[in-house]
Amino acid sequence: MTRAKIKRAEKLAPGADLAATNVPANGPENGSTNGKASAAIAGAEFMLSMVEEHHTRRNGNVIRMESGMKPEQELEKIEEQITRLQGLEGQNGETLREIKQLHDRVDGLRREISSHLGAWERTELARHPQRPYTLDYVERLFTDWSEIHGDRGFRDDPAIVCGMARFHGEEVIVVGQQKARDAKQRVYRNFGMSHPEGYRKALRVMKIAEKFKRPILTFVDTDGAYPGLHAEERGQGEAIARNLLEMARLEVPIIATVIGVGGSGGALAIAVADRVLMMENAVYSVISPEGCASIMWRDASKKALAAEAMKITAKDLNELGCIDGIVPEPAGGAHTDHAEAAALLDAALQQHLGAIRQLPTGELLETRYKKFRNMAQFFQVEA
Repeated sequence: MTRAKIKRAEKLAPGADLAATNVPANGPENGSTNGKASAAIAGAEFMLSMVEEHHTRRNGNVIRMESGMKPEQELEKIEEQITRLQGLEGQNGETLREIKQLHDRVDGLRREISSHLGAWERTELARHPQRPYTLDYVERLFTDWSEIHGDRGFRDDPAIVCGMARFHGEEVIVVGQQKARDAKQRVYRNFGMSHPEGYRKALRVMKIAEKFKRPILTFVDTDGAYPGLHAEERGQGEAIARNLLEMARLEVPIIATVIGVGGSGGALAIAVADRVLMMENAVYSVISPEGCASIMWRDASKKALAAEAMKITAKDLNELGCIDGIVPEPAGGAHTDHAEAAALLDAALQQHLGAIRQLPTGELLETRYKKFRNMAQFFQVEA
């Protein structure tokens, strides 16, 4: 990694507010703005070099992260300072070029860090509170969205959103698990963990899709189905099993995308599809790394070891044949740019929907059946 030269870095503490620094460069009369920008740029370069130096290490040609999400958090702080810099008036061309170079360095470092993340670091990205959720994608990918509520049996479950929409002019049905970002909404959405009526609502809406021959697009993002007493009393296991059975034989194209955390049967209940995609930093597993570590080693702190062993990342699952494609994300993760993340997913959905839309119904169902029957095969060989 090429590091830029550091100018006057010794005058700034790593945590200083760079945009507030005022060091005249061209004299007190006319150099205040450019002096302030120049000092701020030097400080940003210093902070960026600290990230490169202290949170990465070279092992041949491989850069390994030492501290999980810490470099990403520090890069976010640097970008905030650069954004403030851009708001200053009266900057000359040289200053603007230096600001652009800083942006490019941050993006390049983000991509380099992302390319070497381990399973646990990707799990942290999948759980990022600013990551786009289902309704964020609905807003950016679809038009004429009309939400459908209730399972016609007990109540509406806000942890799963369902509705009709248009995708590039084509009428589709959208089903997805919805999380939230503030405390009130998290309680309302039950942290994205569905009750049985949520899965029954999803199935009711998917039956509507079958009736009117509309493709189904599902978005998976849950830590798992809600394990509470009342959910079990109302048939949580049966609701999930029913969805698996019915989705396997729906006579319309289905594409499922794991956009964040795909946890256990709660995720699988809306992920039996002709194409299963995963965002680059999403994870898909039968249990959380903490839960696995607690069972295997009686020690939840071994979560990183468990995450690596479980093969829960998009790359691992693609190699195992459990998914059909990986959707790239913006540098640093989908949370850094919702619009770009949606654009990348849009292209993938168009590609896969176009590939399966014209299949005859019989071939569509047979291919879907074989896809899931061929998973997890193993063979015994003589020693």
